[in-house]
Amino acid sequence: MRLSQFLAKTLRDDPAEAETANHRLMLRTGMIQQLAAGVYSYAPLALRSLAKVEAIVRDEMNAAGGQEVKLPTLQPRELWQQTGRDAAFGPDLMRLKDRRERELVIAPTHEEAVTLLVKQHMQSYRDLPQLVYQIQTKFRDEPRPRGGLVRVREFDMKDAYSFDADADSLDETYQRMVQAYRNIFSRCGIPAVMIEADSGAIGGKDSHEFIMPTEIGEDTFIQCPDCGYAANAERAAFQRPPAAPGEPLPIEDVHTPGLKTIADLVDFLGITPEQTLKAVFYVVDGEMVFVSIRGDLEVNEVKLKRLLGANELHHASDEEVEAAGLVAGSASAVGLTGIKSVADESIYVGANFAAGANRPDWHMKNVNTPRDFVPDAVGDIALAEAGHRCVHCGGAFISERGVEVGHVFKLGTFFSESLNATFLSPEGSLQPAIMGCYGIGIGRLLAATIEHNRDERGMRLPASVSPFQVYLAALNAEDANVAAAADDVYRKLTEAGFETLFDDRAESAGVKFNDADLFGFPVRVVVSPRNLREGKAEVKRRDADLAQLVPLEDAPATVAALLDE
Repeated sequence: MRLSQFLAKTLRDDPAEAETANHRLMLRTGMIQQLAAGVYSYAPLALRSLAKVEAIVRDEMNAAGGQEVKLPTLQPRELWQQTGRDAAFGPDLMRLKDRRERELVIAPTHEEAVTLLVKQHMQSYRDLPQLVYQIQTKFRDEPRPRGGLVRVREFDMKDAYSFDADADSLDETYQRMVQAYRNIFSRCGIPAVMIEADSGAIGGKDSHEFIMPTEIGEDTFIQCPDCGYAANAERAAFQRPPAAPGEPLPIEDVHTPGLKTIADLVDFLGITPEQTLKAVFYVVDGEMVFVSIRGDLEVNEVKLKRLLGANELHHASDEEVEAAGLVAGSASAVGLTGIKSVADESIYVGANFAAGANRPDWHMKNVNTPRDFVPDAVGDIALAEAGHRCVHCGGAFISERGVEVGHVFKLGTFFSESLNATFLSPEGSLQPAIMGCYGIGIGRLLAATIEHNRDERGMRLPASVSPFQVYLAALNAEDANVAAAADDVYRKLTEAGFETLFDDRAESAGVKFNDADLFGFPVRVVVSPRNLREGKAEVKRRDADLAQLVPLEDAPATVAALLDE
């Protein structure tokens, strides 16, 4: 392809709307154009890379035994209501009506549709296992699209679904998919850490994310450097830091004028945060919930939602707190009635806590459980942070930011039971298929690849993902000899099977070299008047410091050797 005819226009300066390096580079190279918030048009340069990513994904999915299907994006809303996910997805699920006022959804994922498809072909245990996948456009009404293709409202995704007869078979399928994912990320040239994760609104049992560590990531994950345990901060379990034990002492009221925060209370009483109980108010599916947690910890809202089996949750507003009769800044679960009480298990680690007295400007000392209050539910609802201790080995956690590039999880029998997708077991009884789900965002994977493979001059893409393998530049292209020689090199490279973008524009050498680095193709070939006098061309890898001069006729062989490196 000749650049003079190619739908690509590079930008010299960084676009003001670029939030991350990959977003900036994709805009500067003309790969993408924002049409609306979280909605992008893809130019040929991006589409070529996306096609390569898809090819890698298909190759590994097929090698793992997957069969490609295509499922409808437009689906009856009643199907989602049948499985309860209409409510679980909340406002992220795009809903509409057709001309006959029938309610529809634009699917963000396809568990319902794929279950009905496989159900039709599944009668006996002999029909299992099955593994199907698709690469298709998805839609989610993200509240905060960001980072270019990292978080968008319309995106291409590979979603795969497995159907097995028993847990052992699902384990085997799951491990095949984990290996397939490792292969995909390796071929795309990015590191990926496999961590324990939450399944979110899709549901599920065992769940793992693949995270590419990067400062621009919106996810925080926790790692134990001693034993290798790794988990999303939304999921990570940890040992509660020790607090002073002791025999329960009598409750004592303390006048605390103007004190409303844990920090204020700690200073006033001369104690440490772990000797306090913090009150946090939430509205969960329309119901006020009172949360108690030790003062040195923070509430993990994902864990809280999971503990309560909730769909929607938000911090209670001042008006909602007042209407519930709660005293912000001086509240505790002691004597609480008419409001659901939930607590983190940290309330059992320590004794004689300071807590609110449920009246303005007063607190209590020596609050203990279960003597003074008994929550309706207790569980792990605390946020793991760096420095907390690993539940497996006691090592100190470290935390990193990263971008999720893949997610695998075991769905169990929720969808097969909801939609009656059963098979006849060897014993002659009907059993629901045990399902797994495996997702990769294609555009996000490309964005992550660019984010990881770049320098200050532009992209440094691996050949497996790069839109072209070779950038061929003719310097002083208006010189007839240079033009003819460059045309000949272009023809030979193309005949040899190399994807080549031929920069035949009437631009300066500086512009062409800058664009070559910006595009970041693996190999650059330059034909110039000076080197042409010796019958040679300049060939250089994008990640090399020095170029080499080779005879014009040897350019294809040299390119092949550099790509093999």
